[in-house]
Amino acid sequence: MERPGTSGASTPVIERPGTSGASTLVMERPGTSEASTSATERPVSSRPSYGDDAVSYVQLKREGSLCTVKAKLCPEHKVHAKLYLVTLIVDEEDEVVKSVQCHGCVASQGGCKHAVAFLMWVHRRSEEPSCTSVECYWRKSKLSGVGTTIKYITSKQLSNGKPSLPSNNGVFTKFIEEGKKRKLSDCEVLKYQADYFPDTLERLSMHKLVQKCKEKSCDTFFEKVELTNEDIIKVEEATREQHKSSLWYELRYSRVTASRAFEFSRCKTTDSTLISLIMGGKIPDTWAMKHGRMLENEVRQTVSSILRKK
Repeated sequence: MERPGTSGASTPVIERPGTSGASTLVMERPGTSEASTSATERPVSSRPSYGDDAVSYVQLKREGSLCTVKAKLCPEHKVHAKLYLVTLIVDEEDEVVKSVQCHGCVASQGGCKHAVAFLMWVHRRSEEPSCTSVECYWRKSKLSGVGTTIKYITSKQLSNGKPSLPSNNGVFTKFIEEGKKRKLSDCEVLKYQADYFPDTLERLSMHKLVQKCKEKSCDTFFEKVELTNEDIIKVEEATREQHKSSLWYELRYSRVTASRAFEFSRCKTTDSTLISLIMGGKIPDTWAMKHGRMLENEVRQTVSSILRKK
């Protein structure tokens, strides 16, 4: 059922919000720039192969110069889960995107990929040439039909989506440039750019240091690495919670810590389990290990009562 004051949107109804609208979003609401994406060149959510299949039940409402567009997006990993409601507000007079927000998504506080996907979807619709036939967008998304009207959908069908116009990275490039000018520290998209280097303690991680120095010689690399006493004190204070701290895991990666020093001093091979653990590998969590964790407190209490020690 459509909401009062709104109408099911079709191709001619969605007017051009301006090619600068998506890049202006970072200026209007910096908080929405944080997207949970991991692509190095372009976020998956901005690609037509995801947005065109995930967007459904599009509604549109105009009040003065403001145009509000609402839609429901199907999660790509749980196609039968509850659809996410996304709201986009555009100032048609100034051709500026005022806000885009995903309701009900865990990552919506800082901006999520569903909001980015819908923003790019509306941008693509605004670039479509006028046509004689009117296509209705008030419909169920193709992605959510998997397992019901569609038996299955292959990865090839998702990756080979053909938009009405050739793919254009111009909007995404403007977004990245504007984010760098404003020196945003909470934008996930910027963190995956090749020239990104954080000002926080994350810059001390081995991964970030290798990206910065780009040296093939280990000796030259270690000469360039600068770690002051002030940095060491800050790291110690920030990682006291150890496994509860994401920074703790980041700084341990590819480093020989005190708990591994003894084993490392006696390691004779370069492809051992110890090397894999240092480089970020994990030991499989077996049933026996889970059982041991469950009984740990009980065993501790039993041993304490027998030895009469706390």
